[in-house]
Amino acid sequence: MNKVELAGLVVALAGAVTALAAPATTSDPSAVATPDFGWHVVDATNVSDSVAGEGVATVRLPGQPMRIYYTDGATIPAAIQAQGWGHIGDPDSWHGYIFDPYQQIVAAPTEKMFMVTTPAGRQYEYTHRISGDEQQVNAAAYAAVSPDGQWLVSSELAPVNRLLVFPTPLLNPATPSTGGNLSVASRIVLDRMVRNPQGCDFITPTRLVCASDDSNNDIYPTSKPLLQIDLAHPLRGTDVVGQVTWLGQVPLRGTCAGAYTVEGVDYDTATGDLRVEVVPPSPCNTNVTVYTLRR
Repeated sequence: MNKVELAGLVVALAGAVTALAAPATTSDPSAVATPDFGWHVVDATNVSDSVAGEGVATVRLPGQPMRIYYTDGATIPAAIQAQGWGHIGDPDSWHGYIFDPYQQIVAAPTEKMFMVTTPAGRQYEYTHRISGDEQQVNAAAYAAVSPDGQWLVSSELAPVNRLLVFPTPLLNPATPSTGGNLSVASRIVLDRMVRNPQGCDFITPTRLVCASDDSNNDIYPTSKPLLQIDLAHPLRGTDVVGQVTWLGQVPLRGTCAGAYTVEGVDYDTATGDLRVEVVPPSPCNTNVTVYTLRR
């Protein structure tokens, strides 16, 4: 190799290192890492922040068109806010039932709540008292119902090395039939820490996909990672190990420079569509971008 070729190689390597070290948030779509392992962006939809910004779920009722259900602070009913539930997280839906996770907006929360809305429109509140290793702040970031409808997974918006498993309110016979108290049944013990999971959804009985609003890249190769969690066996009320795999960075695309916020996740089993909500930086944050990915 002559000196000219060697110099060219050094420049190319320097450029590659610079690209790997570049900040995760950028207004240049071509510079953003995209999810790997077969997931590809096929659509991007803008939804008003008056409707979306906390979560997303696909709701399918027999004989009715599919609808995409969004949550945001502005969507919290006044009666629920009056009870002290001032924050709603990423919901999930199972056979037309909707599960909304709620948090208290106080300095030291003591409880979190999951609201179940039935296909007929009836609503039941299931309250869980925070205890043990559960963190008080940002205590109920999301709800993810297992494919058999019997278990609900959730965790805090914080660094966590386990996810909490509850019997699914209303659907699991271990829970009261008209609302009431809800206890932790087991845990998904993660082999790697996950920081700030904002949403998770089941892909199969033993696989979840989660979106993390992690602004660092010390745990995974990029910030804002899309993660896959593979369980040693389907949930059955006992602790189970979950293997975490980095799938790439959640899409961060827009014309405004600054910090993006990753929010809810939804997997539509009928179509195979994976939706991820991203709030762009100000002043673009009047709309939330919902990306649709397919394998």
